[in-house]
Order: sequence, then structure tokens, then C-alpha cells
Amino acid sequence: MSAKRVLLKLSGESLCDDSSSISEGSLLRTVNEIKSAVSCNEVQLAIVVGGGNIWRGTGKFIERITADNMGMLATVVNSLALGDVLTKMGVKSSVFSAGGVSGFVEDFDKKKVIDYIECGNVIIFAGGTGKPFCTTDTSAALRAIEIEADVLLKATQVDGVYNADPKKDKNAVKYDSLTFKEALDKHLKIMDAEVFSLCMHTNTSIIVFDFYKDGNLRKILKGEKIGTIVEV
Repeated sequence: MSAKRVLLKLSGESLCDDSSSISEGSLLRTVNEIKSAVSCNEVQLAIVVGGGNIWRGTGKFIERITADNMGMLATVVNSLALGDVLTKMGVKSSVFSAGGVSGFVEDFDKKKVIDYIECGNVIIFAGGTGKPFCTTDTSAALRAIEIEADVLLKATQVDGVYNADPKKDKNAVKYDSLTFKEALDKHLKIMDAEVFSLCMHTNTSIIVFDFYKDGNLRKILKGEKIGTIVEV
């Protein structure tokens, strides 16, 4: 992979352990992985982080739109934490939100985002799309397209895309590469179908990889073939 501008999609779980919504150890590990990757590679990096560590599921007593709004706010909390620690660790960062949280982070502005990222800032996108019924995977795809990223990196706990859940099926087979059409036809669940469709029509490649193996992010940005690539 040769990419100048990259969008990294992190789950909220990358900031937590089993006992807390945000843990010092997990947050520092994630920040160190990012710092190591950007310091060793001339790459412009933007990040979308989920909110599942703070808000999991809708609950039967909460209406879906309200629940989705809560989830978007959870991503703001995670983004503020990530941005703060990145800055303390010497990595310039800026947090932008889809809107509605003025006073906490900046509202999304494409021109300002491009200016910042070209000056070496790591950009963190919070607040999802600003609309309910959209996952943070979809938000990551939209932001990747808007900033004209060369590739979308999907950070997971598995080392790529399989034809079945490798944690449940010992015979699951890993794909080294897939086309978007194959991913859609096979109904692979690693990302939303909307993500595959959006990226297919804008020719934005996706790499699914194991973020929890130390150094993988740095290696991918150096061009090593890790995980599964999905492309046209």
C-alpha cells in the first residue's frame, strides 16, 4: 500500500479494558501505536473512533433516535480523550465533530480539516454523521471520501476478513484480498454493506487488520501487506 492520506477507524474498545469505559492502559497503548506509526511514516492521518465502550446498544426502553444521539455523544467523549493524550505525547491533534457540541470541539469544516491535516495534525472526527441510523463505520467511510483519503483502515481484533467467524469456526478461511462486489455478494459482516458500497463507488480501498498486534499500524503505513484488502 502506498498512501499519503489515511483514515483509521477505531472501535471504542481500543480505549478500554473489561473494567472501565476508558482505561489508562488501553488509551496509552492506542496513542503509542498511533504515535509510532505517524513518526515513522510521512502520512496524513485522520481517525474516527466509535463509542461502544461507553454506550452499548439501544435498550428496550430508549427510543432508537435518542439512543443513536447518545452513541454520537459517546464518540465525542472518546475523541476528546484520544486527542488530549495524543497532544500530551507530542502528537499534534485536532478534534472535529459533525455538529451540535460547539464549545467542546470544532464543527466539521472540510477546508479547515484539510489545512490542519496538511500541516501535520492528526485529525479526529467525532459525532458520527450527526444523524441517527448510521454507524461509525459509515461515518468513517463518509469522512474518508470527504477528505479524499487513499485508504480506509478498519482496526479490529482479528487479522483480516474470514468466510466465517474464526473465533467460532476453526475451519474459517482468511481472504488476503477481496473486491467490493465479492464482499457484498458474500454478505461479509466485518463492515456495513453501505460502507462497501460507498467505497466501491469512490474507489477508496479498505484494509481490515488486527490493531491489537503491536506495530501492525506502523507496518501497514510502511507498505507491508497485513490483513485483508478490499478494493475495486
